Amino acid sequence: MPKLTPLEILMAVMVPLVWGMGFVFAKGAIHHFPPILLMAFRFTLTALVLVWFVPVPWGNLKKLFYIAIIAAAIQYSLTFTGLAGLEAGLASLIVQLEVPFLVLLGALFLQERPGAQKWVGILISFIGVALMTQQDALSGSLWSVFLVIGGCFVWACGQVMVRSLKDIGGLQVTAWVAVFATPQLFVMSAIFEAGQMEAIANANRNVWLTVIYLGLVMTCFGYFLWNSLIRRHDVGVVAPFLLLLPVFSLIGGMLVLGEEPTAEKLLGGVVILLGVAIITIRPRRFRKATPTPSS
Repeated sequence: MPKLTPLEILMAVMVPLVWGMGFVFAKGAIHHFPPILLMAFRFTLTALVLVWFVPVPWGNLKKLFYIAIIAAAIQYSLTFTGLAGLEAGLASLIVQLEVPFLVLLGALFLQERPGAQKWVGILISFIGVALMTQQDALSGSLWSVFLVIGGCFVWACGQVMVRSLKDIGGLQVTAWVAVFATPQLFVMSAIFEAGQMEAIANANRNVWLTVIYLGLVMTCFGYFLWNSLIRRHDVGVVAPFLLLLPVFSLIGGMLVLGEEPTAEKLLGGVVILLGVAIITIRPRRFRKATPTPSS
């Protein structure tokens, strides 16, 4: 595989920056706006922007409908409801568990064979979760922690479903998942949340700017960069850059939201990152022999 050009390195750094700051801005908005409703507006905007530029995937519409339920409606409801009770930086650390969950489910359902290095990384990641949940400072937020962990597991389930799709591009998946997820999220908000009309009526400019950021920048632009990179390079070359995501979220949380994560809180998160790094960063001598995953 060709090496990343300087422009591609910039693109690879922009992905975790854009996604990491999405946690920060969403955290600020959900103090004033129900989180599932926020996600519904996010995907409404994404769908309205993208659906005109991709063909209708007629043969995959039914699968995409079910993928949207799992990988968008349920996953984002869990993750961002959990975010409401956590600091943005800490939530972004926990979200790194998406990687070991995906490896586990790939082994169970896709006949993938993780090597010893990946199993060690998975074990270390879950040790990090155990350390994080033992912190006294998080004792009042354990439910939020488990919601985010549940969102990670559901996301991995959705990605297993995405891998079963054939004859469809990454942008098509993003656009049509957004189309189907939009009404699903509005229904979930109606079932599990209250005060939506009041929240909409009283939403300030920052809330709607957050919707624009989540829908256009985090989703459309972020996934455009990501899909562009993984179509040209082995995922193993690009994925390690995602380890920067919680770094940007932590810095953004401190600068924008005034968060002050303690060393005790971050201990488990650092261990999670170590586990994910072990999973995603392959020794150089093995990279040429690794096939390029399909996007």
